[in-house]
Amino acid sequence: MNRTAFLKLGATLGAAVTLALLIPLASHAQDSYPSKTIRFVVPYPPGGPTDLMARLLSVELQNRLGVTVIVDNKGGAGGNLGSAEVARQSPADGHTLLLAASGPMAVNSTLFRSMPFNPLTDLAPVIQISAFPLVLEVNPKLGVKTVKELVALAKSSKDLSFASAGNGTPQHLAGELFNTQMDIKIPHIPYRGAGPALNDLLGGQVNVMFDILGSSLPYIQAGKLTPLAVTSAKRSTLLPNVPTMAEAGVAGYEFTGWHGIAVRTGTPAPVIDKLNSTLNAIFKEPEFHKKWEALGTPVVGGTAAQFGELIKKETVRLGKVVKDSGVTLD
Repeated sequence: MNRTAFLKLGATLGAAVTLALLIPLASHAQDSYPSKTIRFVVPYPPGGPTDLMARLLSVELQNRLGVTVIVDNKGGAGGNLGSAEVARQSPADGHTLLLAASGPMAVNSTLFRSMPFNPLTDLAPVIQISAFPLVLEVNPKLGVKTVKELVALAKSSKDLSFASAGNGTPQHLAGELFNTQMDIKIPHIPYRGAGPALNDLLGGQVNVMFDILGSSLPYIQAGKLTPLAVTSAKRSTLLPNVPTMAEAGVAGYEFTGWHGIAVRTGTPAPVIDKLNSTLNAIFKEPEFHKKWEALGTPVVGGTAAQFGELIKKETVRLGKVVKDSGVTLD
């Protein structure tokens, strides 16, 4: 055997030995995880759709993983505070999860002058869990029943305002996109989460909101809110009589928000794989499927890599919405 062939054989054998050593290590990482309580950080206050998703998932994760899963609400700065806490969490062992919303993951890097973390490098994607339309709704006392009437009122009155779950959230960007496309200016009022925003909409302190359908549906059904349109390309099966924004006269308007699960970068790949497979299995359960869709979003799932690609693409797409709207933060 010549020297070149010998070296190639040695390299091949070395790689095989390394792989043989890594396989049991990966298996051990999966088998030993989780070894303690899991903290599930929601970067918004209790009561909103993001919080509801985490609480539904926490019960299922607890049952399947065999450890306590605690939901920890850490709202503030458009979701940046809670997200940054997970990005800085030590050790990176998968025992701290983030309910990763589109705001802090793909919008805030354009919206805020400085960020306390980098969502593309400091957080590792695990799985996408939602892809939801929003519903444009108003307080019934406003006396508006169509998008056309709302636009006419916005052009003649300065007494309108729209609420959101915070700067950079889907509720915020959907409203700014509406303002831009209809050449109106309904002032934006950011809250520290969708729950407080929805409460003030119901109370009449604000009169317009784009909200995740699932969280507003009970109030719409009870007549406490008036739906004008949904932001998806097709009508929602939950509100079949409510038009899409395009059908209501806002040509080309489509806006879909999303959520996922992320952990700190550096978390072992076998741990991420176990979380991903566990969550995909949860989403395949028919009973859980029904509960999830009641929130206003279809079941998504998929691989960690697919969620990572979504984050990259949405950072570009939603960043453009921010820039086109001219929104800036002090």
